[in-house]
Amino acid sequence: MMTELTEQECRELLGATTVGRLGFVTDARVQIIPVNYLIDGDDVVIRTAPSGLLRALPESTVGIAFEVDHHDDLAGSGWSVLLSGSVSEMTEDELAAVPGVTRRTPWAEGDRSLPLRFTPASISGRRVRRPH
Repeated sequence: MMTELTEQECRELLGATTVGRLGFVTDARVQIIPVNYLIDGDDVVIRTAPSGLLRALPESTVGIAFEVDHHDDLAGSGWSVLLSGSVSEMTEDELAAVPGVTRRTPWAEGDRSLPLRFTPASISGRRVRRPH
């Protein structure tokens, strides 16, 4: 059984985990990159390498997606939340004002000093449950 999630349910589920994926097209190839994130109001905040692939997203003219999901094999259930929107670079002052940012360290090693803000234009989600 599959059901659509309300926007409020989607937002609650975004706050329930800390790893998602950014999807975008670059050099005519679809890229899907896992990232740690924090929620700041309606936005998603990530920190990335200043010289990495995600560095170009603030100047991107193509659509950008952010997705999180969860599944429970034993229960036969799962959910997925998909956001479409844009990415902008944050200042250090903006990053410092994000609740919990000092307690969250990116999992990827190396320099992750470039803060980015994903601002959603749309949000949708689905929950699926295996029939019993």
